[in-house]
Amino acid sequence: MILPAPDERVDTLPSGWLWKLFGELVTHSQNGVSKRRSVTGNPTPVLRLADVREGEIDESSPREIRLSDEEIKKYVLQVGDLLCVRVNGSRSITGRLVYFRSRKVWAYCDHFIRFRLNPDIGYSKYLAHYFNTEAVRRYLGEHMVSTAGQNTVSQGTVLGVVVPVAPVNQQRAVVAEIEKQFSRLDEAVANLKRVKANLKRYKAAVLKAAVEGRLTEDWRKQHPNVEPASKLLERILAERRAKWKGNGTYKEPDSLDTSNLPELPDSWCWANLEQIKLFSLYGPRFSSEDYATNGPLVLRTSDISESGKVRQDTAPRLSLTADEVSKYRLERGDLLITRTGSLGTLAVFNDAVEAIPGAYLIQYRMGAPFETVQYIFHFFKSPVGQKQLIGGGAGVGRPNLNAPTIEAISIPLPSLAEQMRIVAEVERRLSIIEELEAAVESNLTRADRLRQSILSQAF
Repeated sequence: MILPAPDERVDTLPSGWLWKLFGELVTHSQNGVSKRRSVTGNPTPVLRLADVREGEIDESSPREIRLSDEEIKKYVLQVGDLLCVRVNGSRSITGRLVYFRSRKVWAYCDHFIRFRLNPDIGYSKYLAHYFNTEAVRRYLGEHMVSTAGQNTVSQGTVLGVVVPVAPVNQQRAVVAEIEKQFSRLDEAVANLKRVKANLKRYKAAVLKAAVEGRLTEDWRKQHPNVEPASKLLERILAERRAKWKGNGTYKEPDSLDTSNLPELPDSWCWANLEQIKLFSLYGPRFSSEDYATNGPLVLRTSDISESGKVRQDTAPRLSLTADEVSKYRLERGDLLITRTGSLGTLAVFNDAVEAIPGAYLIQYRMGAPFETVQYIFHFFKSPVGQKQLIGGGAGVGRPNLNAPTIEAISIPLPSLAEQMRIVAEVERRLSIIEELEAAVESNLTRADRLRQSILSQAF
C-alpha cells in the first residue's frame, strides 16, 4: 500500500472514497500535560505509556496528578478521542494511535497527542486501525526525530498522514469486519500462547523429574547393579588431585553436609562443583573497542541460546597474545555460567572453534566425563538448579554470583550409566519441545502478518 499525495486522484479507491490529509478530519489536537507537577487541585488519573498494552488501555493502576478545574477541562479525555504516542524509545510504538473508550475520568500525559475528529467525516476506530498499518508505521518511522535515545513524532507529521476516507457508514462497516477478523486471530494467538506456556511448564517438569530420579525410575529397576555415583565421585576427586597445578599444598574439597538434604535414589550421591571442577576462571574484561576481525571468539551471555548452545555468528573476536589465548581458551566440556546480569544462563562448550569466555561468565574445567558435565548443565537448568543460582545472586540493581556460591550448591549425582540415560532422554524430549516452540513462534509471526494483511485489504 502507498501513501499518495492528497491531490493525486488515482483510481486506487472504491467509488465514494477520497484521499484526504488526516488533518482535514481533525477538529482539535493537543499535546498532554506534564507529569512533573506539584500544584493544588483535584487528584486526576493521568494516562502514561505504561498504561497502554498492545493498543489497549490498562486501567488497573493509574497514577494521579493534581489538576486545576481549567486544566481538567483542557486535558480530560472523552470517549472516541484518539491518542497518538508522541515520544518513546521504540519506533514500533511511536506514532501509534490508541482509541480511548473508557468512561472514567482520565487526563493524559505529554507523551501523547490527543486528536478529536469531525464525526461527520471521520470514525475514530477506523483511523486507529489505519494508523496501525505497516505503510503508516513506516511513513511515521521515516519522519521521526531521534534525540537522546528517544524517537519523537510531531503533530504536523501526524496531521500530514494521507488517509483513504470512506463514507462514515462504510468506515463503521470496515471496522466491524476488521474487528471480526481480529477476534478470530486473537483467539488463535491466545491458544498459541497457552501452548507456549504449557511447553515451558513441560520443559521444567522434564528437568525436575530428571534430577529427582523419577524420569529414569524404571531404568534403575532394570539395571540394579550399576556402579554407584560414589565410585564415580572418587575417580573425579582422584583426577582433581592428580591434575592439581595450584600454589602450595593440595587441599581436599570439604565434604558435604547432607543431613538436611533430601533422600536420593539408590546408587546416587550428593556432590558439588568444588569437588568436580579442576579449576574455575572468571572471563577477562575487554571493551567493544578491543574487538577485531581476527582472533578467538569472546563469548558473552548474549551469545548463549536458551538451550545452552553457543551462537558463533553473534560472538565478536579479540586479538590476543599466545599467552592470553592459552590461559583462557575454552575446551570441549567446559561449563560456562553467567555471574552477573542474566543469572541462570549457562552453556556446555562443545564447538570446534577457538574461543574464550567473556567478563560476565565463569568458566569451569571439569575433572569428570563429558556426560557428567551435560547432566550438571541440565541440573542447573532445572527449576531447583535455577532457584539456587538466581537466589544466590547478591547485589542491588544488578545481582551477581561468585564462584564459591555456585560451587557450594548441592548436586544430586546419579551413576555414570544413569547420567547417560538421563541426558539422552532429556535431550530427546527437549528436542521435541524446541521443534514445537519453533512452530508456535512461526505461527505467532504468521498471525502478525495476517493482521497486517487484513488491514491492507480493508483500506
